[in-house]
Amino acid sequence: MFTRFFCRVSAAALALGVAAGSVAAEQVNIYSYRQPFLIEPVLDKFTEETGIETRVVYASKGLNERLQREGRNSPADLVLTSNTSNLMELVDKGLTQPVDSAVLEENIPAQFRDPEGHWFGLTTRARLIYASRERVEPGEITSYEELADPKWKGRICTRSGKHPYSLSLIASMIAHHGEEKTKEWLEGVKANLARKPQGNDRAQVKAISEGVCDLSLGNSYYFGKMITNTEQPEQVDWAKSVNLVFPNQDGRGTHMFISGAALAKHAPNRENAVRLLEFLSGEQAQYLYAEKNFEFPVRPGTARSDLIEEYMGEFKEDDLSLTEIAAHVPAASRLVDEVGFDF
Repeated sequence: MFTRFFCRVSAAALALGVAAGSVAAEQVNIYSYRQPFLIEPVLDKFTEETGIETRVVYASKGLNERLQREGRNSPADLVLTSNTSNLMELVDKGLTQPVDSAVLEENIPAQFRDPEGHWFGLTTRARLIYASRERVEPGEITSYEELADPKWKGRICTRSGKHPYSLSLIASMIAHHGEEKTKEWLEGVKANLARKPQGNDRAQVKAISEGVCDLSLGNSYYFGKMITNTEQPEQVDWAKSVNLVFPNQDGRGTHMFISGAALAKHAPNRENAVRLLEFLSGEQAQYLYAEKNFEFPVRPGTARSDLIEEYMGEFKEDDLSLTEIAAHVPAASRLVDEVGFDF
């Protein structure tokens, strides 16, 4: 785990503070699971436009537990998360408070925000099928359901079924097909695995490039990270070895994840935090925030990065509510155990 603390002060606010002597600048305190390079440019813009300082604690894990320990004494106003599971855990532990904002309701589609206002999506990612350019013909696989087809026996690689990315997809399958059908599907996918589930999403694409398997599941932004990784050119080669398949385009659409934010339960600077949250949902911030990590802006109509446009274009998203998906995650975890997916 890593933890760092940063304080941002705009030049105008700093000058004002010096002139005023004891006058304290406005601020908002952020606990962030998201990395500095992703959010610093956006926070700089926010401070530039509002004069509000942003103070950030960065960590790869443990911020939810920290909030819980601090209780009413926590300085945190806003929590930025890298995935849906962290958001849901914040709510489940009673560490958030609702936000009622017409701006957020207008900018963020209903399926990507909590009906009661406890969390909000800020960027989205798609759960893709990565397919070998050499060994899988275009159009040969078009849906998640087809991953269970015996034609793919010994040809699929994936990470652990217990990983939040996997559980979210399985939970969405339960929402669409029910537990019995999803269990059959999971058994079929397991029967088609080329190796025991292991590694991260990039490791699966590497395995495809090495001929270990022909198909894998992976989040869309990993392709951007690989294809632009000039410091590790082997990752560029991995990316060039696959085609991107957006599943279920003739049906419900491709499964989506979010990064997001929630207002801390005891936020000492609530008004500033809501103002920042609204800013993050705006067009300028949405482009900057998504572009840095090859993600999709959650706000409809926002321009997307050139790389996204070149390699991914427009596609149909599954509009299933993330709240409904989260409700099926416990059942998804149970099914993974029942079929012995990771063993």
